[in-house]
Amino acid sequence: MSRRRTALLLGLAYAGFVSLGLPDGLLGVAWPSIRARFGLPLDALGPLLVATTAGSVFASFTSGRVLGRASVGALLAAACAAQATSMAGYALAPGWWVLVGFGVFAGLGAGAIDAGLNTYVATHHSARTLNWLHACYGVGAAGGPALMTAVLTRGQPWQRGYALVAGAQLALALAFASTRSLWPPATARASGPDTAAQQARTAATLRLRGAWLGMAAFTLYVGLEQSAGAWAYSHLTEVRGVSTARAGTWVSIFWGGLLVGRVGFGLFANRVALEALVRVAIGGVLAATALFAVHPFAGASEIGLAALGVACGPVFPSIMAATPARLGAPHAANAVGFQVAAAALGQAFLPWATGWLARRFGLDVLGPVLVALAIALAAVHEGLARSGIGLRDGESPRMAAPDGTIRAHGGDAGR
Repeated sequence: MSRRRTALLLGLAYAGFVSLGLPDGLLGVAWPSIRARFGLPLDALGPLLVATTAGSVFASFTSGRVLGRASVGALLAAACAAQATSMAGYALAPGWWVLVGFGVFAGLGAGAIDAGLNTYVATHHSARTLNWLHACYGVGAAGGPALMTAVLTRGQPWQRGYALVAGAQLALALAFASTRSLWPPATARASGPDTAAQQARTAATLRLRGAWLGMAAFTLYVGLEQSAGAWAYSHLTEVRGVSTARAGTWVSIFWGGLLVGRVGFGLFANRVALEALVRVAIGGVLAATALFAVHPFAGASEIGLAALGVACGPVFPSIMAATPARLGAPHAANAVGFQVAAAALGQAFLPWATGWLARRFGLDVLGPVLVALAIALAAVHEGLARSGIGLRDGESPRMAAPDGTIRAHGGDAGR
């Protein structure tokens, strides 16, 4: 693949991840206005999260099969069109349950974008590129609250924010459709003994202990990230007495922290042992959630929230980057899809459970919930780090070179 073509496809991949973060960032700031518009209780977010999860789990769990038959570009064009449909539906929905119905389209689009791009980049590029890909999610997730805060502070309805994002998603769908023939196969061919191996069957991948530990890690991590993103605005305004504009700014800083963490980590991802750096990041998550929960001084919750964003940044892409080496190339596409599906479950049910607890015990419960999730994530990651076939005895994760063969990290494919 030529450098120009590689640069074009990576540019579109980065844009795809910006689009993935925008809706997640919008919801936390828009939720109080949505509740007021439809007369909903605090924890009514559950049905919308279930709807988006149903679509996302289906799209991501089946992504391995789909990518065996369709190009990444075609899949992403359809996914962005689904996202555009959902955002337009949110903006125009006359009732709450209509909006929930459009959540299925949001989930289908998000699951396909997430699984398709993670599989492509994890098997054709390095851990550095995968961290920078996920940094683009931070761009979108930080831009979402900023956009919605700007809309609301100017006296515009929350629907305006979703309409703007719908237009951007439609433009991206057209870009993917026009380049669909340029995308290489999403999965890599393994070198050495795996050269002749075909993509593993779903059941075979599900028999691997590492596959299940990976799913558990992604459920916990994304549940923690999204619980913080969905409820921090309400926590800051209703528990800490922070103003609307300031709370919206700090939530944007939290999402922006994902960008900072992923860009910064990407600078070292090809030079330092991957598992060690992930452990450092998870240690930072533990410290940040504790600061947010304890709130020992004025402004501590805001500082803890910002630090949490930075610490969270490298966790998702770095665990994902190790998947082809940990489970083997034949299992990579299936495992990535399973992990994205598990992430979708965490994104839906753990923020909903947090809202359920907040309704009964108050929004101050958010801090202890985040600490508990951070502890569980640390424990599961330790089990995952010891489960892989390609990471034993200090072996570095291997990634696919531009020709599709698996190689050790040592520079970024296409750079």
